[in-house]
Parts: sequence; structure tokens; C-alpha cells
Amino acid sequence: MKLQVVRNITLFLTLCLGPFLLQAQDLAKISGIVVDSVSSRPIDFASVTLMNQQTNQVIKGGQTDDDGKFIFSGIPAGTYLLRASFVGYDAYEKRSLRVTGTQTLALGNLKLSPSASTMLKEVVIEGTPPAMQMGIDRKIFNPEQSIVSAGGSASELLANVPSLSVDMDGNVGLRGSTNVKILIDGKQSALAGSNINSLLESLPANSIQRIEVMTNPSAKYDPEGQGGIVNIILKKNIRTGFNGMARAGGGSFNNYNAGIDLNYRDTKFNYFGGYDFRRRNNPGSGFNNNIYNDGSRVYNISDNQRKGNSHTVRLGADFFATEKTTLGLSANLNLRDNIRREDLFYTYYDATGSVIGTSPRYTNQNEDDTGYEFNFDFKREFKREGEELTANVSYGRSKEDGIQTFEQTATDPSIVIDPGRINDTYEDGENVNIQVDYVLPFSKEQKLETGYRTTLRYSDEQQLSDAFSPSTGQYERDYNLTNDFNMDDIVHALYANYQNKLSDKFGYQVGLRAEQAYLNTEYLSYDPNLAPEDRSTKGRLDYFRVYPSIYLTQELSEGSSLQLSYTRRVNRPRGWQVNPFLDISDPVNYRQGNPNLKPEDIHSLELAYSKKLGKMNLTSSVYHRITNDVVEMIVDSAASGTNVTYSTFRNISQNRATGIELISQFTLNQNFDFMANFNGNYQSFSGSEEYGVDANSGFNWDANLTANGRIAKGLTAQLRGNYMAPRVMAQGTSTSMFFADAGLKWSVLEDKGSIMLNVQNIFNKARFGGTRTTAQFYSEFQRNFMKGPRAMLTLSYRFGKRNPDQERKRRREENTEDFQSGGEMQ
Repeated sequence: MKLQVVRNITLFLTLCLGPFLLQAQDLAKISGIVVDSVSSRPIDFASVTLMNQQTNQVIKGGQTDDDGKFIFSGIPAGTYLLRASFVGYDAYEKRSLRVTGTQTLALGNLKLSPSASTMLKEVVIEGTPPAMQMGIDRKIFNPEQSIVSAGGSASELLANVPSLSVDMDGNVGLRGSTNVKILIDGKQSALAGSNINSLLESLPANSIQRIEVMTNPSAKYDPEGQGGIVNIILKKNIRTGFNGMARAGGGSFNNYNAGIDLNYRDTKFNYFGGYDFRRRNNPGSGFNNNIYNDGSRVYNISDNQRKGNSHTVRLGADFFATEKTTLGLSANLNLRDNIRREDLFYTYYDATGSVIGTSPRYTNQNEDDTGYEFNFDFKREFKREGEELTANVSYGRSKEDGIQTFEQTATDPSIVIDPGRINDTYEDGENVNIQVDYVLPFSKEQKLETGYRTTLRYSDEQQLSDAFSPSTGQYERDYNLTNDFNMDDIVHALYANYQNKLSDKFGYQVGLRAEQAYLNTEYLSYDPNLAPEDRSTKGRLDYFRVYPSIYLTQELSEGSSLQLSYTRRVNRPRGWQVNPFLDISDPVNYRQGNPNLKPEDIHSLELAYSKKLGKMNLTSSVYHRITNDVVEMIVDSAASGTNVTYSTFRNISQNRATGIELISQFTLNQNFDFMANFNGNYQSFSGSEEYGVDANSGFNWDANLTANGRIAKGLTAQLRGNYMAPRVMAQGTSTSMFFADAGLKWSVLEDKGSIMLNVQNIFNKARFGGTRTTAQFYSEFQRNFMKGPRAMLTLSYRFGKRNPDQERKRRREENTEDFQSGGEMQ
């Protein structure tokens, strides 16, 4: 036994250095009904598993619904083994099940024969559900397979998803673009307020069911986001009887987490709820070096810390009014406090290189955030298979109160400083979402999707700023930084998608989305020296656009396909991009929003090819993206005498990006599998003569590799490495970045419990930096936003029992514990 474990460890570590591979697209659908061979009555809650016949890897799995039905969608071409089982019956197997193209394979009745022995034990299927599944317009990531993210935040989990990256400020990037639309359960979440990054840092990774990444989403989805859409689906268990899971963890730098999920279902209702607590502490450091045209220089180093506590509560219920009608009501509450500290130490040099003096600056910021939302969901299925009507109405609100203080001294009186300041900030936002979707199938290959959506977002942001006056020794109101900003963001949309096949191997989908959008802003000044009519500045953005989407899919030989897609998208300015409040947290680098920004207009073309080669799933995508009216943070000027730089968002002409993405999943055997991702693109910024931005271009690329290994019974390991090469920016280039994570998972207590240990940023290389060149100065900067290595130990335990009426139904195998029960299994 020990020798075998050593061999597995050695093989696992060796194969982690293997080449990057590719992964195939999911195309087909398999359906059937599990019935009793004697009575022909359907068997509900029977377990159904689809496995790769050659590798025995589990591809799909779940349980039948109340009518004994199951549907597996998104199945790549290949040869499979289908297995159905239920306590008291002999297991059913169907081998050599061949799937080709985009077919819908209806298997009809699968007959289970009663077992000769009532003591028959469960059939145990070795293997794990895939970490990544490919759909026509999306990649679906299974967080349960990410051991290295256990006990972490949603931000840390997203950083481990192929195609995605997360920078030092928590901005999510997709294929080199940080203009990505983040949705939670298919819509913008009011819990986030004006800062989705803050919510992602506080949201526990283990509260997430799955992550959907759409680089070229169809007209059905919100067209916002230059790079695409990331949809985070939160857990909402629908299981029989009462069950739940409890977890707790702790690790380096005093990071802790705990939570519990509960679920109860009977014949008419499903009740669910959960609570998560997270204490986070992220110390960091960095430097900034500005060299001005006159030869003078300002160099600073920083020591910073971000910490806080968050509490998330989820409650909800589903009412099964009829066999085909479901009503749902749910609520979410998020409470979090954020404590940020940054100590800046400046050294000032004159044009000869001599030191003028030094200046320390201490910044502290405390915030209390409250967010809540209510959701009402409706689903109605009709007699025609696949025809359904769904609707959602949600309301959410978020509030934030904060106090920010600055203190600064200088060793030389010629150094211009802000000796002290207190900023009192307040934010209040409301979100309303109204959505109706209807699906009408005409045949197995032909269907129409249509729908309507309205999103309403209102926000009020206020800042009261008091500056310290050395002459009076008192804090006095600074009306230059005291103001109010109100914003109304309204979008009305209609869409239609039509899907059909012209032959057995060629299919298409065309869609059109029409949107009317409004962005109304008002800037209010409290300066008493201004006339009342001059204290308000209003802005209005009113535009109508149509967003087409086209998908053409051609099946080639068995196991390979080709798809061409085009979509038009938009990136609407909002939040701190349009808020003209002046951010003076760094006294030599001021930042400010721009309420006059125009929306980006994006055209995306993508050609994807997939191929299955034995144990390897391969997919490659070539894409070209044109973005007009590009929004970038631009350094406008450097103040004479003080060398303070001013940065703001601007529309700077056009950006073109042409790239290739390669994804692979390789299964060596039932103990070892690998996933690799490579993305490279050539970006070209046209520049802007108006804002003094020169044209800039270059090749950017990043790659990651995740390796999973079953070391011994109940013990699995995972290693992940991520490298990001230097990237081209509008006014400079970023430096390379590399980080590596590792994790172990040990199943205990008859597989009801697990112990997970992970170590992030093993080599302490998770740092972001670069250079920036403007007409006034040259700058070098770096920030280490996650000190490492950082370890986390997480314990979890599953518990529960069935209803008396449901005791006859078998418990799921652990391998399919988190698969959906009944209906379509994606």
C-alpha cells in the first residue's frame, strides 16, 4: 500500500510538468425514463450516470425526477456507458452508446429488474465529475473540484477558472480584458452596491454552485462587458428530506471562515437556507517611482492591509403548485465591515538627484456595508416537451457608511502636503430586475426563445471632507471635495433567438436584442460661495442599440466540430468610472471619474474548433475583437511645482485584439487528470491625440495548468500554476506575474466529512507592476497584493436524513452528490 502511494505521488508530480492541452465542446443531449421491469411504473430518484467507456471517467450524473425522467445535455461526441441503479434493483448498464453531432438521443424506457436480495449494496462508481464542461456559448466550472480554493473567497476561486484572471484590485479579467460583466444568479446583485469586487472578496467560495463563463454570449443575455459575462450561481439544494452541511476553517494571517447550509423538501415545498461567516486579512506592500521631465523624482513605498468581517444569510422556499408549475421566493442578506490601512513613505529628489526631504502619510478607512435583496421566481412547463415560461422579479438595496482619515508630515517646508483630512462617505443604492423568458420548440432541432428584461439601478453617493488647518489648529470644511453624486441607470430590452439545423451536421442560431438605455447623473456642490443655480451639474446619456448574435456549427468527423460566432456588445460606464469625486488617498497620484464617458461599442468574432483524441478533449478558439470609444484610466497632467498627477477615465478611440485560446482536459487514468489553458492576443491601441496618448501595441499571453491526482483511497491532491506575461496598456506595459497553489483533500467519517488543506501563492510571486509613460513623466510601480505563502485548513461535514416516505430511495454516491436532481442535468 505504501509503495503504491509513493508511486502515485511521484507520477502525479511528474505529470504536472506536461504540455498544455485542449478541451472539447459539448454538443448532444441524452434522455430516458427509468421504470420497473415488472410494473412498468417510473422509478423516481433513481441514480443515472454517464461514463466515458474507455476511461471510466464520470461525464454526467444525477437522479431521475418524479416521473422517472432524466436528461443529460452538453454531451461531446464519443462512446459512452450509461448506468442506472436503485436500492432493491439490479443495476442497469447500456454499453457502446455512440453520440455524434448535435443529436438528441432518446433512449426510451430503461427497465430495472428487482434484485433477488434486499441486502444488495449500492454500486460505487469511481471517478469524479469534470471540473470544466463546455457548452455552445459558455464554459461551466465546478467549484467542488477546486481544492486550492477551499476556504477562500469568490475572488480567489475566480482566479483559478480557465480564461479568467483577477488583478491586485480584485478586477476580474477575461482574455486580457477587465471589462467583464459579473452576474450573480443571472443578474446584477444589489448586495454588491457600487463595488462588486468588495462583494467577491467577502463571498465564500464554498457558497458557489457553479461558474459560467461566456466569451460570446447570445442575444438572450445582457450584452454588457467587453470581454464577456461571468455568471456566478449560488447554491440552492433541492434534495429529499432534511439534510445539510457544516464547515469551518482557519489559516495564515488570521483568516477564518465558517458556515452551514440546510435544506428540507417534501412533496409540495423545498425550504433552504444558509449562513456564512468570513474573516479576511490581506496584508500587502508596493512602491511607486515617478520621474518627471525636469529630472526631479518622487519615490514612495507602501505598507498596506485590507481586513474585515462579513456575514451572509440566505433563505428561500420553492412551492411546487402543480406538476409543471413552480413558484419560488428567496432573500439574501450581506453584512460586512472593511478596514483598510495604508502607510506611504515618500522621498523627494531634485533635478540633480539630491534628496529634498521625506514625508510619511498614514491612511485609515473604516466602512460598514449592508446589502439585501428579495427574489420571486416563476416557472411553468407546458405539454409540449421543452416549452416553458419563466419569470423573475427582484429588488435589492445596499448602503455603505465610511470614515477615511489622512495624516501627513514632511521634513522640508518646500514639500507640499495635506497635513490632515477626514472624509465622511455615504452610499445608498437600489436595484430592480424584471425578466420574462419563453421557450417554444417546434421540433427537436428547431426552437424559438424570446423575452423581455428591465433593469433599474439608482445610487446616491455623498462625501463630506474636512481638512486640517495649521493656522487655526481645527478641521474645516473643504468644499472642493465635499459633494453629492446621484445616478440613474435604466435599461429596457427585448430579445429573440431562433435555432435550427439545415442538415444532420450543420446547425445555426441567430438572435437579436434591442435595448433602450439611459444614464442620468447629477453632481451637487455644497459650496456656499456658488449661486444655487450653479451648484448642480446634470448629465444624460440616452441611446438605442440593437445587438445581433450569430452561431454557425458544423460537425466534421466523429468527435470534432467547428463553430463560427459573431456578437455585438457594449460596455456601459457606471460606478466610480463616472463619479467625479476626487480620490486623494495617494497625495501625488490623484484619481477621478468622468460623468461624460460614452459607452464602448464592441464587435466580437470567434472561430472555435473541438476535437476528441482518445483520453484528451481539445478545443481551440481564434477570436478578433474591435472596441470603439475605449474607456481607459489616463494620466492627464502633472501639476507644476507639486508634481501631483491627475488620472481620469477617458474614451480614447479604438482597441483591436486578435488572439487564440487553447483549453484541454487530459485523463491519464482514473487517478490522474489535467486541465490546461493558454490565451494569447495581440492588442493595438489607436491612441488619442486629444489626450496625448500615443498608439501602443504588443502581444499579451497567459497560461495555467491544473493537475488532480488520487493519491490513495479518500486522499486527493491538486496543483495549479498560473503565469501572466507582460501586458500592453494604453500608456505603458505591465510586468509578468506568476503564482502557484497546492491543495490536499482527505475524505473521512465514511465520506460524510472532509479535511482540506491548501497553500496559496507558494513562491510569494503574486504581485502586479509595470511602467507608464506620459508627456509629463515616466513611472515604475509594483504592488504585492497577497503575501505568501498562505495556508488554510477547512473542515466540512454532511448530515441529514430522509422523510419516512422517502426512506426507500437510495443515497447518492459521493461522486454525484452535487449534481442536480431531476429535470435537465447540465
